[in-house]
Amino acid sequence: MLENILKYDTELFIFLNNLGTERWDSTWLIITDKLTFIPLYAILLFLLYKKFGWKALLVFVVVVALMITFTDQITNVFKRGFERPRPCRDEAGLFDKIRFIAVRCGKYGFFSGHSSNSMAAAVFAGLTLRPYYKNLIFILLFWSAVVAYSRIYVGVHYPTDIICGLTFGAISGFLFYKLGQFLIKKYITT
Repeated sequence: MLENILKYDTELFIFLNNLGTERWDSTWLIITDKLTFIPLYAILLFLLYKKFGWKALLVFVVVVALMITFTDQITNVFKRGFERPRPCRDEAGLFDKIRFIAVRCGKYGFFSGHSSNSMAAAVFAGLTLRPYYKNLIFILLFWSAVVAYSRIYVGVHYPTDIICGLTFGAISGFLFYKLGQFLIKKYITT
């Protein structure tokens, strides 16, 4: 059964990866770059400050730093534990079937750190700001999905790497959202 899942995963990766064209490569390389969305994070921090104030913002910054550290480190634990080579490593003989345009190709890919971190940030910020901006969470979830797909587009992750990363990120984002709410109630609003 696992062999079939991996076979379908590889076939879906090849299909999705080959949807790309040279015309869009630079756009997807920008999307997949970790530094591209710093302005988005700055806007989210400003919105948190605007709705909750300085003290709460400091709590949120600490919680988000812990969340990203946690999500990133657990991702690395899974990568080292499963040791699933990335598709760009060509251990499955894919190099003549895929478009590899990423700047580099890491060693292991299960599961995607970009996917888990972007989803954790989307869920955390979306839930925290939902009372004030009801549709923001949908925009952030869409953004996270685009970031996740960029990893397939550039040739560094299989679809299951992305799906598991998004799932873990959603769980992590929700748990740290709950932690943030607890800390705000206990130390800021009392």
